[in-house]
This record gives sequence, structure tokens and C-alpha cells, in this order.
Amino acid sequence: MNAQVELGPKGLTLPLSAGPVYFNYYWLRDNCATSTDPQTRERIFDISELPGEPVAEKAAMQNGELVIDWRGEDHRTRYSLAWLDEFARLGHIADPADLPRRLWRSNQYPSFVRLDQAQVDNDPAARALFARAIIEDGVALITCMENSDGSLTRLAQTLGEVIPTTDGFYFDVQLEIAPTNLAFTARALEMHTDLPSETLAPGVQFLHCRANTVEGGNSLFLDGAAVAEDFRNSNPADFELLATHDIPFFRRHERWDARAHQRVIELDRHGAVSGLTISQHLADVFDLPQPLLDDYYPAFCRFVHALKKPEYMNRFRLNAGECIVFDNHRVVHGREAFSAETGQRHLRGCYVDMGALRSTYRVLAREGHLGLMPEAAE
Repeated sequence: MNAQVELGPKGLTLPLSAGPVYFNYYWLRDNCATSTDPQTRERIFDISELPGEPVAEKAAMQNGELVIDWRGEDHRTRYSLAWLDEFARLGHIADPADLPRRLWRSNQYPSFVRLDQAQVDNDPAARALFARAIIEDGVALITCMENSDGSLTRLAQTLGEVIPTTDGFYFDVQLEIAPTNLAFTARALEMHTDLPSETLAPGVQFLHCRANTVEGGNSLFLDGAAVAEDFRNSNPADFELLATHDIPFFRRHERWDARAHQRVIELDRHGAVSGLTISQHLADVFDLPQPLLDDYYPAFCRFVHALKKPEYMNRFRLNAGECIVFDNHRVVHGREAFSAETGQRHLRGCYVDMGALRSTYRVLAREGHLGLMPEAAE
């Protein structure tokens, strides 16, 4: 046994770049390379079938590897020390799609990543930039799109398969005689995220502008994560309430009755703000305990006011042939009222799962396409 490896009753300790690092025996035995099928990459070893707890009989560091022989088993495990060092440093397996969010505020619209559809269709580097922009910034703008249903489908499928909602696989935002949603009127739309009444509100949203010749109707966009992180600093007690308690949302019509409870402020596993779920026009009767509402309602109202502050707002006109693509759990959007008699306004939309987007980016990154902006790649 190499003296550098210290064996304990439940695990071992070995020196890595950050100093001594402890690894549990169950974890070391379970993640042995022989536990995974090399073709399917699926786990084929059932650690619960071991006759007892795994214990190292001996372990050594040899030629850049940790080599373990297991007590009571005719089995040897090998780990790359570099891999163990990276895992110890990160605390998890490296994920190319685990990219930090770039928070933004007003005047960001000119800096949105812009790509034309032909680039996204034909160039994997452009697709990687597109996917990375949604992960990091939560938004990207695609231009030069055809005025066809197929154009939107083709774009969405560069990131993943279109997922259905109560509206089906696609929806059209245009005037309706008997609208089932305020979006299908000429009224202003408050700042919101889409479909909070869905048990799993959709992740990546596409809005393809097919026509826009009306007066008014500017799009309103802001980074909900930026607002919430600022709110955490200015109103920590309010932030805690909105990030801890679920409130109900609904969408009820003749053909459906969708209801779900969601948290207004969403946190990732590290405690950072990952996004929001907010929609006052789809909020149901708050069913938190009445004494809790004494504090929750004022906190909710203060946060809604924060979402209206000009320092966060981006106001722009979405033009025919453009598609705004954004993280529906982060980017809060709305619309100014427009004059229906002055022209036509038609947006066609759909959704793709955020997990599919991240999967797409991982595959592109594995092929060497990291989606870096030209200045960042130099």
C-alpha cells in the first residue's frame, strides 16, 4: 500500500492539488469503470447486490492512477487521479452546459446575440452560439426567417423537439373574435412568463414574427434573474417569502382546466436565482395561510413593482422575419397595446424543453463547438 493513501473504515483519503481529499468506498466502488456499459454508457452494476459494505483491502497511487483492490472481491478499480482531482474541485462531473448566467438590465437589446436562420441551419458553430446564448443570456434573436410554418419548426428543432402545451404544439398570437388569452387581443400585456398553469411550465420559448405593420405593440423584455438578484439584496425577507412558498395559477376554458402551484422566484441547486414564474393575469386565488399572506402579499407587490422599473426594461419592435427565442423561466416579457385597425400583427410560437437545449449544447461542445463569441475565442 502506498503511504500516500490513507485507508479508513468508510473511505480513503488521498493527496490532490487542493490537499487531502476524502472519498467514500461506496462511491468509489459504484463508479468503477466496469460499472458502466461502454456502448450504451448505462450503469450495469447494482451496488445493492454486494454481500456487505465495500472496503478497500489496499490502495495505491501509481502512474497517474488510484488503484484499489477490494476486500472479499476479486476486483480491482482504477481511477484517473486527474479525473478525481477535477471532481473534488467541482463537486460534480464537469458539464459543458453548466454555464454561468450573464445578468443584464436595460439597453441590452442591441447586444442580444443575433444570427440569421441560414447560419443556424447550416453551421454547427452558429448553432452552438445560439444554444449558449439561451443558457448564458436567456435570449437570442434569429433573423431572415421565411414566412412559413416550416421555418419555425426547423429553427426549434435545432435545439430540440417541439413540446405540446394546452395550446397544442404551436400557437398563433393574433386577434381573435373570442380570445382565450389576453395575448390574442390588442391590449397591453403585463410582464409575465408563459403558462404557469402547466405543471411543468415550458422552458425555451420561440416567437416568430410573421407580420407586424400595426402602430404600437412594442415588445417588452427584461432579465428576471437580474431583477430577483437585486431584490434579494434590497428586500431579503421578501425574497425569502417568494422563493419559499408556492402560489396557484390557472387557465380555465371550455376545453381545459389547467392548474399548478409555482414559486415566483426559482433557485438552482446552488441557491442562485435561475428564473421566475410570474403572471398576474393567470394567478389564481392565493391559498397560503391568511396570516402568512399578511407578509406575502406586500412582498409580492413590491416585487411586481420592481419588474416595472425602467432600469430593467428593454423595449423594441419585433419585425417580420425575426424570431425572439428566450428562457421562459428567466426572461419576463410583455407587450405594449397596439391599434388593430392600422395593420396586421401575427406571431407564431412554440416551446422546446430546456433539458433538450442543454443536451444539444453538450453534443456540440463534445464536437468542439463551444459557441464562444469571436472576441472570446481569440
